[in-house]
Amino acid sequence: MPQDSSHAGGGPHRVVVIVDENSNPFELGCATEVFGLRRPELGRDLYDFRLCSPEPETLMRDGFFTLTGVADLAAAEAADTLIVPNRPDVEVPRRTEVLDTVRRAHTRGTRLVGFCSGAFTMAEAGVLDGRRATAHWQWAHEFRARFPSVRLEEDVLFVDDGDILTAAGSAAALDLGLHIVRRDHGMEAANSVSRRLVFAANRDGGQRQFIERPMPETPDESLAPVLAWAQERLDATLTVQDLAARASVSPATLHRRFRAQLGTTPLAWLTAQRLALACRLIERGEPGMESVARRSGLGTAANLRALMRRDLGLTPSAYRRRFG
Repeated sequence: MPQDSSHAGGGPHRVVVIVDENSNPFELGCATEVFGLRRPELGRDLYDFRLCSPEPETLMRDGFFTLTGVADLAAAEAADTLIVPNRPDVEVPRRTEVLDTVRRAHTRGTRLVGFCSGAFTMAEAGVLDGRRATAHWQWAHEFRARFPSVRLEEDVLFVDDGDILTAAGSAAALDLGLHIVRRDHGMEAANSVSRRLVFAANRDGGQRQFIERPMPETPDESLAPVLAWAQERLDATLTVQDLAARASVSPATLHRRFRAQLGTTPLAWLTAQRLALACRLIERGEPGMESVARRSGLGTAANLRALMRRDLGLTPSAYRRRFG
C-alpha cells in the first residue's frame, strides 16, 4: 500500500542509505538519482535524502574510490525509508552494527529497501523470514540455500512486500526506485523523474530479470514503432491482433518479441500502459471514473476499479484523494 510521503516530524519523507565497505557505486548512484536530486520541475522536493556509514571512510567496491564526509549510523534512526547496503561479496557477513541498525529500523516500522545483494543484508538481519523478496539471478541458488525461510522470487525485477522492497540488481534498482516514487507521489511525479533519468517510466516488477536479446538478422525487429503507435491510441479498442497487424507479424511472433525485448506479454504491457494513463487522468482532475476508464481504454469504471485495487492497492477514489 502507498504510504505517507511526509516525514513524521514534518517536511519531506526521509530516505537514508547505509553505505558499507565494498558497496556497489551503481546502486548508490541509482538511489541518489531517484531520491536525492532537487525537483524544480515539480515545484517541490520529493525526499530528504542522506547517506550514512559505520566508518568515517568507506572503501567502495574493488577500491574504486573512498567515500568520506557522510553521517554515521545514527542518521539511520530518523529514516522513514532505509536503503540497506549491498555488495558483491555476499558470502562475507555484514557488520553487527549494520545488522542491528536494520533490525531496529524494521521494529520501528521503517520501510526497508534492498537493491541487488541488499536482500542478503536484510536476510542476515532476520527481517525477511517468511517474507517475499528477490535478488540477482546469479545468487539465487546461494540465497535459497542460506535463507530457506525467505520466499525468494528469483525471476522478477523487484518485489514489493509492503514495508520491505527488494530489487534484483543494477538497472532494476531504478525500476524499484520509480515504483516507490509512484507509491509515494503518484504517476505524474514518477513520470517526471523517469523523464529526467531518460528511463522507462513503468516496468512492472513481475517482468523477467534476464531478457534474451539475440543479434537480429538484418531486418530491425525493434518494438519501438508499434509501442509508440499504441501509446497514442490507448483509448481505442486495441487488441493484441491489432498490435501484431501494425508490426506486420503474427500474434505468436509478436508475443515472442515482447517476451524477448520487454520480458512481458503484449496484453500485460497494454494493460499497464492504460492503467498508467488512467492514473495520470485522475491526478489531472478528470471528472468521473467512467470517463477515466473510457479515455484510458479500460472500458468501465468497474474494470478500472478492479485493476487499480489489484496493481496499486487503492480504489480510484482513494487514489484521487491521495494524488489528485
